[in-house]
Order: sequence, then C-alpha cells, then structure tokens
Amino acid sequence: MKKIIILLALAMPLLASAQKFGHINTQELFAQMPEIKDVESRLDSLNKQYENLLSAMQEEYQKKPSDYQSKQATMTDAIRQITEEEIMSLQQRIQTAYQTAQQDVQKKQSEWLAPIHERMAKAIQAVGEKEGYTYIFDTAAAAYVGKDALDTMSSVKKELGIK
Repeated sequence: MKKIIILLALAMPLLASAQKFGHINTQELFAQMPEIKDVESRLDSLNKQYENLLSAMQEEYQKKPSDYQSKQATMTDAIRQITEEEIMSLQQRIQTAYQTAQQDVQKKQSEWLAPIHERMAKAIQAVGEKEGYTYIFDTAAAAYVGKDALDTMSSVKKELGIK
C-alpha cells in the first residue's frame, strides 16, 4: 500500500504536466464568422420594416390630436368622446407595436444567431479533441491567461474554414 502511495505521489507531477491548456476569444471569433453578415443584413431589414410601420403609426398619431383640437369646438359630446377614444387607442396600439417589434427582433436575433454559436462551439470542441486540449478557456471572459496556455484561434478558424 505504501508503494502505491509513493508511486502516485511521484506520478502526480507527470500527470499534471500532461495537461494541455488553450485559450480563444469567442467574441473575436464570433465577429469573424461569415454568417454574421447575413444575420446582420436580415436584422437590418426586419428593423427597417418595423421602423416604417411605427413611423406611419406615429404620423397618424400626430395628425389625429391636431385635427381633434382644430375641430373640438364644433364637435358634439359623443363625437368628441369617440375621437378621444380613437386617439388613446392609437397611442396604445403604437406602444403595443413597439413592444412587439422589440420582442420579435430579439427573438429573430436569438433564432438566427443560435446556429452560429452552435457551429462555433462544435469547432472549438473538435479542435480540443483533435489537438488533445484538457481545457480551452474563453479569454473574452477570463481575467488572466497564463503564458503556458496556447492560443487556439487559428486552429478553430481553420476548422470553421475562416481565413
């Protein structure tokens, strides 16, 4: 039993030195992914559609109160009440449309970026397995990367087909 403990104590430094550590900046890599340009373009297009919709609604909202104010003196109480309700309803529709637009853009962004994140994670894992890394740390979130850690960016970019 004593011999096993001594062997383990002697083998520990050898086992520790066999570990291979790498690092990668996933934010930098993510920005270089070719699919990002397509996602940005689609998001810009979606944002533009919502901007046009909200702009048209805002123009209508700006017109209604001014029309109401200019005609208010000649309106009956019932027409005045209906017009005021229309203005409040339009304001609520604008708020709802704005919230819906924000939610939809966020949902689409997550939906469209998820496959890119997944592809990137699989490439990092593939490089880790191929090149025998024990750990690959993300320097985008790391406070310190030691001099013994190897930069895996070029290997992962090669795995992804990025130059």
